[in-house]
Amino acid sequence: MWDFDHAPLAAELARRYELKWMLPAQCADELATGAADIGLVPIAALAANPRLHILPGCTIASKGRVRSLLLVRRASQPLARLRSVAADTASRTTVTYARILFHKWGNADVPFVPMGADLNAMLERADAAIVIGDPALMALEERANRFERSGEELVYHDLAEEWRRLTGLPFVSAIWGAACSTSLDEGIGKDFILSRDHGMANIDALVAEWSAKLPLPAATIRSYLTENIHYVLDEECVEGMRGFFRMAAEVGVLPKYEPVFEASTA
Repeated sequence: MWDFDHAPLAAELARRYELKWMLPAQCADELATGAADIGLVPIAALAANPRLHILPGCTIASKGRVRSLLLVRRASQPLARLRSVAADTASRTTVTYARILFHKWGNADVPFVPMGADLNAMLERADAAIVIGDPALMALEERANRFERSGEELVYHDLAEEWRRLTGLPFVSAIWGAACSTSLDEGIGKDFILSRDHGMANIDALVAEWSAKLPLPAATIRSYLTENIHYVLDEECVEGMRGFFRMAAEVGVLPKYEPVFEASTA
C-alpha cells in the first residue's frame, strides 16, 4: 500500500480510490456484499465467492518460513494425538491450511476451538494453538522468556514451512480481488503493482514506521518484510493456489474451486 500512503502518488490515488481499512476477512465480506469493489482478501474467500476477479501481480505469500503463522503445541503431545486446537479467529485461510495439514499428519478429526489470539489462554483451553500475525511474531520473540517463566516445553510449528515441506508449494495467504461487477482497466492493475514495487524499494522507511507502532525489534520487522514475505504473484504462487484449492476440496474443507488468473502475473 506504499503509494496509497505516501507522496508523491498518494494524493493522485486518493482522487481515484476511496480506502477503507479492515481485517482481511472483512474485506472479503465487503466484496461479497458489494460494499467494496477491490479488496485484499484471504484466498479461501475465493471459494465462497467464485466470481471474484483475481488482480494480477500482487500477493502475500511465503516460500519458506513465514514466522507469523504458528501452530504451537506441548512437546509431550505429538501432532497425531492432539485432542483440540484453539484457532485464532482472525484468519479463515490459515485455519483451512491447518486443516489440510492435520489430514496429512493423521489427525483429520481434531476439533478447532475459535479463540482470540492469546497464547496462554489458548493453551489453557486446548492442546495446541494457532496464532497469526503480530501475536505470532511476538510469541516467537517471547519464546525463551515464556519457557523460563513456565518451564513448559512447547513446539512452534511454522505453518508455511510445514506446508512447503509436505506439499512442495508456496503458502499463499492473500491476493487482490475485485468484485465481478467492477470494470477493470489496465491502469488499476498497474496502480497496485507499482505500489508494491515502491514499497519493496522503501523497506528502510517501512521498518522505521512499523518499529514505532509495534513492540517488536526493528531487525525482526526488517527480516519479516525482506525474507519471510513474498509479494509477487508468480507462476509458482499460481500453482500454490491451485494446489491449495485442490487439496482443500479433496479433504472437504472448501467447495471445489478452480481459480482463474489474468494473463499477466508480472
